[in-house]
Amino acid sequence: MSAELSKQKIAFLRKLYLAHMIDGEQHNLLSLNKATSMPRRTLQDAIAAMGDIGITCTFVQDGERHNAGYYRLNDWGPIDKAWVASHIETIAQSLTPSR
Repeated sequence: MSAELSKQKIAFLRKLYLAHMIDGEQHNLLSLNKATSMPRRTLQDAIAAMGDIGITCTFVQDGERHNAGYYRLNDWGPIDKAWVASHIETIAQSLTPSR
């Protein structure tokens, strides 16, 4: 994208991107970090804030360790899941820092 994106738009796109990834397969923080190169804290903040745009995401405990498990997308809310899927490349490019 040629124009600089605002912090708010980047945060919004990040939530859409992560929701798409979580909806597609089981992910935890480690697998999301490896797939996106986003810092753990950024991932945690974005996932926690998905509710701000109506997306419901929960952590499913799957094992004895506290953080053993994966994220599950329960509801896309007002977001059009098909639109996100058809624009995922553009969304991903928008989140990649230009060098």
